[in-house]
Amino acid sequence: MSAQTSYPKPDIRVLLLEGVSPTAVESFRNAGYSQVQLYDKSLPPEKLREEIAAAHIVGIRSRTQLDADVLSHARRLIAVGCFCIGTNQVDLDAAELAGIPVFNAPYSNTRSVAELVVAEAIMLMRGIPQKNAQCHRGGWSKSAAGSHEVRGKTLGIVGYGHIGTQVGVIAESLGMQVIFHDIETKLSLGNARTAGGLDDLLARSDVVTLHVPETTATQGMFGAAQIARMKRGAHLINASRGTVVDIDALAAALKSGQIGGAAVDVFPVEPQGNADPFVSPLVGLDNVILTPHIGGSTLEAQDNIGLEVAAKLIRYSDNGSTLSAVNFPEVTLPEHTGSLRLLHIHRNMPGVLSQVNDVFSRLGVNIDGQFLRTHPKVGYVVIDVTATHEQATQVRDELARIPGTLRTRILY
Repeated sequence: MSAQTSYPKPDIRVLLLEGVSPTAVESFRNAGYSQVQLYDKSLPPEKLREEIAAAHIVGIRSRTQLDADVLSHARRLIAVGCFCIGTNQVDLDAAELAGIPVFNAPYSNTRSVAELVVAEAIMLMRGIPQKNAQCHRGGWSKSAAGSHEVRGKTLGIVGYGHIGTQVGVIAESLGMQVIFHDIETKLSLGNARTAGGLDDLLARSDVVTLHVPETTATQGMFGAAQIARMKRGAHLINASRGTVVDIDALAAALKSGQIGGAAVDVFPVEPQGNADPFVSPLVGLDNVILTPHIGGSTLEAQDNIGLEVAAKLIRYSDNGSTLSAVNFPEVTLPEHTGSLRLLHIHRNMPGVLSQVNDVFSRLGVNIDGQFLRTHPKVGYVVIDVTATHEQATQVRDELARIPGTLRTRILY
């Protein structure tokens, strides 16, 4: 259990790793946070434990691993920001049980991924990967054979979420026919139409692009059976998750001609860093575009991510709002001008709220407003009061003694 007061902003230490966008640094400094430390790369384990022990807010990208052991050293930590889409690099359960909300940027790189996918569809339809490889070897294959415009062709989108819908809008502007399949009923944008199931989509599409999340249901969902149902010579794009496609089955289909070409940005096993070798059955195949998991890696996307995640972290630190936290009860809070705000994070167990309210009753402190949300494991109570600093501190100390309390804070 950790009882914390609200430090003055100049005393709050913000640790940003892995070259987080300068827009995040600027956002923190503009909000009054002067202690912002920025590292261009991830830190070795021992250095990470040392730095995180002194940090109140930590921002990472995909390489830094915040497991339970690392988080156990983070006694002052109040929030984590993942400046990317995924949060697999954080032990979300351990963070939740330590009273630490985790925020990410699930949509800020949507346009960047969508643009790459549509560009790859054009390149594949024109047979550019093969021709490019031939030219690099000194060959010269000036022929229209196997080269097609995308106008009038059918693009099949598997997973019609934020990225899938953007892919469809851009593809339609090029004159493509767009069909999609999703496990949930989705409202189509433009002239996109729902396919009659995955098999129907595979049979009709000239290009299939995958945009599904990583879940137990999507692991290995696209294997030899699904590839066999595609049009012979059609193209496959995977910019979703590396575990979705059976890479060995894809390599075999590319060699046999069942699939005419593929573009793959994500892989079941990826190098840990730029200096590590990349190994895949797809290496050396002329009809494949291989990219190192950079679908959302544009300067524009990184700037947007920096702004979005920094704003969430600042709002939580200043206000207590947890909207869009991935592991925490979500509370959208008004400003608390003229009131002190107490935050009480506790294990989700019976009787805690009554004990919280009993503290205020016993100490004679009137509650101006109260907000409560719960997760299966954690409850989050926010209480606005009109009180002196001494009264608020006394209340905070009493709240910290309630069994099951994880953290308490005062916001002034």
